[in-house]
Amino acid sequence: MSTEKVIDNILAPATVETPQNKRAKPNLEVIAKATGVSKMTVSRVLRGGAGFSDETGRRVMEAAESLGYVPNQLAAAFAADQASTIVGVCVPELTSPLFGIVLDGLHRTLSRLGYQMIIGCNNHSDDDEESWLRKVLSWRPAGLVLCGQTHTPGAVELLRNSQTPVVEILDDITAPLGLTVGFSHAACGADMGRFVLGRGKRRAGYIGALGGADAQAVARFDGFRAALSQDPGATVEVEMLQDVPCFYAGFYGIEILLTRHPDLDVVYFHNDEMAIGGLAWCSARGLRVPEDLGIAGWGAMEAASILPRQLTTTQVPAAAVGKQAAEALVAALRGERPPLRVQLPARLIPGETV
Repeated sequence: MSTEKVIDNILAPATVETPQNKRAKPNLEVIAKATGVSKMTVSRVLRGGAGFSDETGRRVMEAAESLGYVPNQLAAAFAADQASTIVGVCVPELTSPLFGIVLDGLHRTLSRLGYQMIIGCNNHSDDDEESWLRKVLSWRPAGLVLCGQTHTPGAVELLRNSQTPVVEILDDITAPLGLTVGFSHAACGADMGRFVLGRGKRRAGYIGALGGADAQAVARFDGFRAALSQDPGATVEVEMLQDVPCFYAGFYGIEILLTRHPDLDVVYFHNDEMAIGGLAWCSARGLRVPEDLGIAGWGAMEAASILPRQLTTTQVPAAAVGKQAAEALVAALRGERPPLRVQLPARLIPGETV
């Protein structure tokens, strides 16, 4: 091809879409014309209704698939003045392995049962959760899944006025707004407190994150401190970081804590990520774990399973929480009566670091 021809092809005007060459958008009318039936019949077939022959149903479904038809579920919900198949899910963090497992359990189960998730993040802020609720409720979701039982008065009023079914997860089951699937964070902390006392540790430290905004982590610390208070000789020193609960926060957090309190013999962390960061700092400084300093985490995250020594931590039923929350919500939507409160067990893993 000549250079002139190549240039002509490059400079040739692009094809402009016009009413004459525009492809018809696949909707009920297009499918009706393609199959020779009425729009009403097409609608009945696609909605799984009755009043048509098997042959008609087959032709309509084949035409819909070949034309690439995608039903407008939101429009259908508004037209029928009833909730859609959307479920709003709000979690405190999108980067946390724990919430990722919970979301996976929710997604798999809701998808199997015919529902889809809209995911939001409140960054451990009750005000952010309320703002998200105001937006997502305008979409008329079938139901909602919220983390924890701490909400603003405005959020509680929104939920009560909307009468949207709610499942609260990953918290205690004491005072839910509706359904709840969770476990006791205070019990997790208390179990760890009793365990470190049983290992002869009396000078404990705790390293938290998010400035104490994580209500569930605060409940774990309260349980831990309460358990240690049963021993008159035990003490607990606290370092609450204004940072996310990540590996590096644990790495520098333990240095800050031990600079102020060098005589500690065990440190309990906000979660496993921070505990792994603490282990890395101890290794870099030549501290023996658990001989010189015990390290304990929470969450039993996957990364802890490949450490040279098994981390002392608490395994929580994250996948089961997601699955059972989805099942309970859909059961309620179908008019069944699922258990209002489901408490799942958390298990302390003794490990080798305390």
